This record gives sequence, C-alpha cells and structure tokens, in this order.
Amino acid sequence: MLTDRVETELELLERHIIILNTVIQKGPIGIMKLSEETGIPNHRVRYSLRVLEQERLIAPSTHGAVATDEAMDFMNEIESFIMRLREKIDDINRTT
Repeated sequence: MLTDRVETELELLERHIIILNTVIQKGPIGIMKLSEETGIPNHRVRYSLRVLEQERLIAPSTHGAVATDEAMDFMNEIESFIMRLREKIDDINRTT
C-alpha cells in the first residue's frame, strides 16, 4: 500500500527515540538492560544503537551506551519536527 513505507519509517523513528531517551536517562546502559527497560528485542536495540551511533547521538563506553552532547539538541529538535509532521498530516486531511 502507498502508506506502508511511511508507517514503517515512523515506527522505526519511534523506536530510535525510545532507545535514545532511555540512554539519556539511564546511560551508560548496555543492550540487555535497554531491552529490559524498553521491551524492545535485543536485535532491534542493537540496530537502533548502531543508527544512533552513526548519527553521533550516542557513543559506546566500557559500561554501555552514553548520550553525546548532540543527543539533547536532537531531542529538542524532534519536537519541532513532530509539529511539522502534524501540520502536514492536517494538510493531507483537508485534501481528502
């Protein structure tokens, strides 16, 4: 369906944000503990950590993942991004 990809990407973004928020609040934190805390399976946590590290939002440490300075900036920016998404959704709703 035309909307499947959008929904999949939003679910992935949600997971990354949940993982990042948990790292910010409870880091340093390892994969197993992140999985326990979030209820997200280990393999998905691992993938999200890899993406977040590539985006320089987290960094590995000997005790687990830790948030970088950029992580808080991202969390502040994500709010305005979500607002823009809501506006776009409202625009789409008006056209249907």
